Amino acid sequence: MKSESVDVLVIGAGPAGSVAAAIVKKYGLNVKMVEKLKFPRFVIGESLLPRSMEAFEDAGFLPALKASGFQEKFGAKFVQGEKICDFNFSDQFTKGWSWTWQVPREDFDLLLADEVQRMGIPLEFETTVTDIKFDGTDSVTTVVDKNGKAQQINAKFIIDASGYGRVIPQLFNLDKPSNLPPRKTLFTHILDTKRQEYDEPNRIIIIDHAPSVWIWVIPFSNGFTSVGFVGDINFFEQFEGTPEERLRKAISTNKHISQRFKDATYRFEPRTIEGWSKTTDKFFGDGFVLTGNVTEFLDPIFSSGVTLAVSSSQLAAHLVAKQLTGKEVDWQKEYTDKMIFGVDTFRTYVMAWYDGTLQKIFFAENQNGEIKSKICSVLAGYVWDTDNYYVKKHQTGIKTLASFIQNTK
Repeated sequence: MKSESVDVLVIGAGPAGSVAAAIVKKYGLNVKMVEKLKFPRFVIGESLLPRSMEAFEDAGFLPALKASGFQEKFGAKFVQGEKICDFNFSDQFTKGWSWTWQVPREDFDLLLADEVQRMGIPLEFETTVTDIKFDGTDSVTTVVDKNGKAQQINAKFIIDASGYGRVIPQLFNLDKPSNLPPRKTLFTHILDTKRQEYDEPNRIIIIDHAPSVWIWVIPFSNGFTSVGFVGDINFFEQFEGTPEERLRKAISTNKHISQRFKDATYRFEPRTIEGWSKTTDKFFGDGFVLTGNVTEFLDPIFSSGVTLAVSSSQLAAHLVAKQLTGKEVDWQKEYTDKMIFGVDTFRTYVMAWYDGTLQKIFFAENQNGEIKSKICSVLAGYVWDTDNYYVKKHQTGIKTLASFIQNTK
């Protein structure tokens, strides 16, 4: 069996894997990537957050991304009936990026994968990890290509950025259920010929449609707009027919989008994803670290997925390089504790959306500008800024605020 040796093996070629590989490469380390699927491939997570720009900049991707023509995103608009709450990232409390992009992920992920290969990083697509054996921090990973040919990769460290594939958690039984209830989404890309008559294309629109049900509207620069319903699984049972018929019926029930997308052309048959929330027992071990959705995927409501993915990969890549260049790393303190804090901050806001707490804040009259700017920072992905009260005290802060608003009506 063919065998090769590298310093770092990166599993997965999505944004998390590409960011990790590019940063490790900057340290002069020998890095290799393997990816189970063939690119381009479809995945959701199409509306980025400004915090992710720090990782893309660190990895050296910004020039290529800026030249790509992706739709620039400057904020998020929340809609509840006739009420609107508009967040502009330029008004956020935390100093940082005030814009990002909305992207068809098949194009976005392929661009990043092309960039890492341009940097000289070998990337093998359609290559599946079948086994990993650890000897201390050293490892031997067996992979099989699309033709069934196996090879072994000896590595000093593995970064698992396999996303929903969850390679190491599945191989070593590390998965555990999330504390979030199961939800479902039905979505497609729609040819948006009426865009100019409605919302600006430079922000995501999130519509509070019904209890525990919301809609995303994400315009792209290619003329298509991603539209999806997310909610309790039983919500979707009222719509019968083919996936397209069901989505058209769902769209017809919402005043904000029914005319805009009535009779519009769908790019592909609507798709369904459900039961996506998963977590794991540990974020690292001897010779490996988990990044991105391999650690935990929460919910699409605040577009946190890619930001948590690339932020964790950015941090992990620097720590891996630090360890491999002979320095001490406290993985619990420097990685796990930090990432859990960010995940838990987003988790608080996700749960507060579904229980109606955030709607009381977002759609309140006479909003306080300073408070709104701090919440805007969370929505921009700056969930580690403990100078922000609504980050530092995320669990109690928004509950207290919502209660105050309710009592002063």
